[in-house]
Amino acid sequence: MKLKIKKESLYNYAEPVSFSPHHVRIFPRVDLFVKVERVVFETAPGADVQYRQDLFDNLIAYCFYPKTGLELPFRLELDLEVKEKNPFHFLLESTGFKIPPEYRPDRAEILEPYLRPQGGCKLPDPLAPTVPRPTVETLVNFNHWIYENIAYESRQLGKPYTPAETLKKGSGSCRDFAALLVEALRQNGVAARLASGFVWEGDKAEEDKRASSAMHLWVEACLPGAGWIGMDPTNGVLTDHHFITTAVGRSHEDVSPISGVFYSSKPAENNLTTILSVEKTA
Repeated sequence: MKLKIKKESLYNYAEPVSFSPHHVRIFPRVDLFVKVERVVFETAPGADVQYRQDLFDNLIAYCFYPKTGLELPFRLELDLEVKEKNPFHFLLESTGFKIPPEYRPDRAEILEPYLRPQGGCKLPDPLAPTVPRPTVETLVNFNHWIYENIAYESRQLGKPYTPAETLKKGSGSCRDFAALLVEALRQNGVAARLASGFVWEGDKAEEDKRASSAMHLWVEACLPGAGWIGMDPTNGVLTDHHFITTAVGRSHEDVSPISGVFYSSKPAENNLTTILSVEKTA
């Protein structure tokens, strides 16, 4: 299928301000299932935009702003060709049949940061570590439990709740769902990372859409023999060709779509306006 994605973010300020370098992580991580046919990226006039790969192989636009301004715009247009992907099309090595999996020592060394829990969160029984269990069934159950038991709320600004806060509140945004699942996986000995990007939900009823009006956050678990497998607890599914990944990383800061700060000699009121459309064209 073909997708057209348009994203606009506009920061407005009451007084002229200066800007730190901004890092923009909104470009697809291209693989055999995603082909970028057209990309247009624009920001403030006069900006120096440099494209680099980060430690996680994410493509980032480093934007440098020599002038002060009353606004800071970001605009992206993408035309993509996406091939159908079965999220269950993988085979596990024997060391991954049960949770916790047994990672080879050389791989465990690389995965160590993704195996380290945040800590301080007592998980409910359905997510808590216990005797070894079948891997795929357990991951599907984790994903579905969070989807069924945590109420969804739209919250575009602010850091994620801690897993303990999400469990206590019983509600959260996609980044809170993802942070909780990452913690559950790591406490169960499964290497896990965050993934952000775009989701096409055009085949869903309007009242069931949770991800297509803003950039989305989900989780990837590393399984012996299968590699990184995408899991979306916000929708209770494993990720397929409807999900376009733009960044992966260990923490929320690693996958933030836009990061940077502004400077002003006095407090400056500011606001953010965002528009996102993900449409199937063929």
